[in-house]
Amino acid sequence: MGFSAVLVLTCCLLLASCATQGGSVVDSATRAAVAPDKPPAERAVRVAGMVQALKSVSIRVPQISAQNGRLTLAALIPNGSTVNQGDTIAEFDPTAVLDEERDVKAKLGEATYQLEERQAKVRSDAAKRGAALAEAEADLAKARIQLRKAEILSDIDRRKNQTLADTAIARVASLKKSNALRDSEDAAAAGVLEKKRERLDLQLNRIKANLEKLVVKAPHSGMIALENTWRNGSMGPPQEGDMLSPGQPVLRIFDPGEMVVEGTVSEADVAFLPNAAAVRVYLDAYPGVTFGARLESASPVATAGLDSPIRTFSARFRIDGRDPRLLPDLSASLEIVKDSPK
Repeated sequence: MGFSAVLVLTCCLLLASCATQGGSVVDSATRAAVAPDKPPAERAVRVAGMVQALKSVSIRVPQISAQNGRLTLAALIPNGSTVNQGDTIAEFDPTAVLDEERDVKAKLGEATYQLEERQAKVRSDAAKRGAALAEAEADLAKARIQLRKAEILSDIDRRKNQTLADTAIARVASLKKSNALRDSEDAAAAGVLEKKRERLDLQLNRIKANLEKLVVKAPHSGMIALENTWRNGSMGPPQEGDMLSPGQPVLRIFDPGEMVVEGTVSEADVAFLPNAAAVRVYLDAYPGVTFGARLESASPVATAGLDSPIRTFSARFRIDGRDPRLLPDLSASLEIVKDSPK
């Protein structure tokens, strides 16, 4: 009796186990057939870069001719201002240049007076020499007339006339020679004064050009971005009253409508750039703000740092649209979404 009960219980357990396994297989097959396909995960590459303006002009401290000293910034347009071509964007203190202009004008006036005085003296001396030569030639003509009377004159008078004629000939020759030398001397002296006046006039024109350089005009329309310079022991934008060296950058004028992001792409990811489906730009200064972009160009040659085995390619991405928050030198990150594999 006990053996039969155990046998019946065993059979029941076996039937229950088969039924459970069969249901599990059917449920798994049903779920596999009913469950939809999951979309493939989006494949993206992260690239770090810097926002730059496609059209940008750097404005530097003007180089003043014949001056190597620093210039004082007298006026500066505020950062972020919009300017048109020809607008004044910066001015430098012209005091030293104006002092130099005043001194050169005084020297130029004095040199002009000396030149005019010398030219008047040259004309006066030339007239006197011309009169003396004319007088000597007249005496020579008279002496030659007396020589024609030699046949009716005594030997002593004939010898006197010959001596007077020889003296007149020598005097005329001497005056012609001395006059030519004096004319050359006067022309050289006047030429020296003329060159001095021309040099001062050229210096005055250079000073006027320097005064024009001290007032900086916008070469084209755009937005102002002040450069960071070393001032008072730290980096910062220049301010009015700062002493700046010639050639030192002051500001940039850029076109805010054409902004790009310049970054470096690793050697492993550069092959996906031509097939990028989309490029998203994120700015560290504005979290949560996204801009669209597109690949504009990429360097065909990889570069590497000093003693570094990692090689990267330079790439430029043009940002779509226009936004006032897009400014040069802002750090950015790009998310390059690659096409899904087919």
